[in-house]
Amino acid sequence: MTEPSGETAPEAPEDVAPTEDVQEDVRQGAAEPEEPGTAEESASAEGPATDEEPPPAEEPGGAEEPDEPAADGAAEEPDEPAATDDATEESAEPAGADASPESTDAEAAEAADAASGASEEPGAGGDAVAKASDTPELSDAQAELAAQRELRAKIEARKAEKEGPLASGAKLSGTAADLLAAVRAVEGGAASGSAFYEAPEPAPRRPTPEAAPAMTVRPPVPAQGSAPAPGTTAAVREVLAKGGAPEALAGQVAAALGEGAHQALLDDPWQLLAVSGVRPEQADGFARALLGAACGPDDPRRTVALTVWLLERAALQGHTALEIDTVRAGLAGHAVPDPGSAVEEAVSAGAVLVFQEEETAEEEPEEDEESPEAAEAAAEEPASPVLLGLDRYALAEESLADGLARLVRTATADAWEGSELARAAGAHGLVLHTGGEASRAEPVALAAAARERGLRTLVAVHADGGRRALGTAGADAVTVAALLSGAAGPGRDEEGAFALDLLVVLDAPQLDVETAAMLVESLSDGCRLVLSGDPAVLGAPGAGQVFGDVLAARVCPRIASRVPDPGPLGELVSGVGAGELNQVEAPGKEIVIVPVRDAGEAVHRTVQLVADSVPRAIGVPAEQTQVVTVGHGGSAGTRALNAALKQRLNPGPGRFGGFDPGDRVAYAAVPGRTVTGTVLSADAEGLRLRCGDEELLVPKERVESALRHGWALTAHQAAGARWPAVVVVLPGDAAGGLSRPWVYTAFGRAERHLSVVHGVDQALPRAVAEGVAPERTTRLRPLLEALLAVPEE
Repeated sequence: MTEPSGETAPEAPEDVAPTEDVQEDVRQGAAEPEEPGTAEESASAEGPATDEEPPPAEEPGGAEEPDEPAADGAAEEPDEPAATDDATEESAEPAGADASPESTDAEAAEAADAASGASEEPGAGGDAVAKASDTPELSDAQAELAAQRELRAKIEARKAEKEGPLASGAKLSGTAADLLAAVRAVEGGAASGSAFYEAPEPAPRRPTPEAAPAMTVRPPVPAQGSAPAPGTTAAVREVLAKGGAPEALAGQVAAALGEGAHQALLDDPWQLLAVSGVRPEQADGFARALLGAACGPDDPRRTVALTVWLLERAALQGHTALEIDTVRAGLAGHAVPDPGSAVEEAVSAGAVLVFQEEETAEEEPEEDEESPEAAEAAAEEPASPVLLGLDRYALAEESLADGLARLVRTATADAWEGSELARAAGAHGLVLHTGGEASRAEPVALAAAARERGLRTLVAVHADGGRRALGTAGADAVTVAALLSGAAGPGRDEEGAFALDLLVVLDAPQLDVETAAMLVESLSDGCRLVLSGDPAVLGAPGAGQVFGDVLAARVCPRIASRVPDPGPLGELVSGVGAGELNQVEAPGKEIVIVPVRDAGEAVHRTVQLVADSVPRAIGVPAEQTQVVTVGHGGSAGTRALNAALKQRLNPGPGRFGGFDPGDRVAYAAVPGRTVTGTVLSADAEGLRLRCGDEELLVPKERVESALRHGWALTAHQAAGARWPAVVVVLPGDAAGGLSRPWVYTAFGRAERHLSVVHGVDQALPRAVAEGVAPERTTRLRPLLEALLAVPEE
């Protein structure tokens, strides 16, 4: 049994539904996801690179490489890239991987690392960072995690007060026997799945809060981290040693399982799967060492833990639930003798929930007698699938659906003059706005006009880089993370609601279901919500597809922008969104294609572009040029590229936890949100960074897990931000990880110049034409349709 690495789980699970890819992943035990990135990125990072000369590839632009002598640097000796790890990374546990919605502060911190999006395992070292000292000052990450826990507690308390049957299907209730009877009855067709669910009454209306300033910037909410007691860690260490597991896991196990962790492991060794990075075969070996002949592949403790683990793995890929047959297949892939009974055991134990959403009935023309053909067709129509999910995501989806329905029903219609978007926002409580990068000006203008009307208005974005891209308008914008943590934004009333009349959220496709639920739960009755974003970009870095589900539900106005993205880059990206890789005229070298034969040449040419060609020919310095690649592993993944770029741009021994002053870094302060910055210094408390206009302290205990070098990022890490120049690296072994959303997102990060290091031959135009990412399995759409269905007259 090997010790799990410090690499974190996908920053964002790519849109992967339980189709062939995910089903194969689940059935075969699934290769662990690469460190933060996506399932899609992970798939691309492991393939072999080819040494053969590829045939001419279709190129999106016709310009030459920026430096006039195209071979400039080709004759030079390539920078020696650091050795890369081609092995699949250990998987990491998503935030709150326990089936219980409650967790300790340490669990939340571990979960934040697991879903962060950090890209590279830092080297050992860090004499200044490794030494203990005074209590470190509170970080923004801790503040946001504390705020999230508080809001989740309010959501759970609110849910507990609700009674009555829910027609659309919510979480199961009753005793374990009731749960077991429910899953059997639903599967056997004896009863509708919704008969076993509880459903909420309409949420009580909040009083309209008193007027408050539109923006109040203040320090983060205080929070106290609850590290496991030394005695708990020591006891866990003894149990791990007895079972042959690495004793270094003691802290993670104690944080994940809390007080009594050692006894929990003795009673159920498969609880080790609650620790990020631990694989089922490793937990099996640990259980055999502790239990001997008393355990087997059909041990109920094992099957329950595996069922939960499969659903947690699916959440890393964006799913909030999985079809029951997919879970059974995954259990069979891990040698569970009777997968059907194993699922029933997990449901009866309350570890997972079972759902079957009712289809929204459509009105049909009245006829005197139903034709036999119509009756036969209705009988053959497949019922909605039976889904399994974790309480954590079920609670978030139901709370989000309730909150959106509340906003729709409590908004007071008003006649606003102006654009189509303004008129829709005045008349409705929830409005969706779609468009490319240029269209972001429309919701920003809406917010400005609403502010002039005297409304308390705020604009929130996904990443700090997205806020800066708004220019002067960005001064009144905050990130979603800062808003939820209380670091920025308006004050709250006594019930925790924001003092807002209108909230405009840009980059809405990056909202995962838990973040969206906390955001909507924090809006008072009558508040208007505008969700704006580009539906063609990669999905959220967490479980769920909130923006896509609300768009598909058709329960509110949807305003599509007609503002095109300008210039050659806008033309190229718009074509990719339509499924076409067009030849684009780029007279100002806005688009450059750099063909390469293998991954080693791709690394060399990337370093040359960033350090020399782009600054000299385009005028964009290296610190404003971002490299984007498909995955973290492989010969041209983020680790290899960052090692080579550090060697060229900021060589040093990495004496501060693998970092030196001047290093570009990617910091995952909270799950799924990566900010880029530069290392300023290090002291006994940790590493000090400059991220945009502010300075951040990364506590020494979080350096290894939350910080990576940031010259090269994945497309998921880069989503929501833009740079003057972008170098997209597509080595030959990346072909399997390409899709239209990936290409669209990566190419769209460039403002002035895009270089494509092209080694995938015809895989690029094929991915643009055919590579539509599979949908995620979620429940938000049917929940919304049931709550906001408009009866036909």
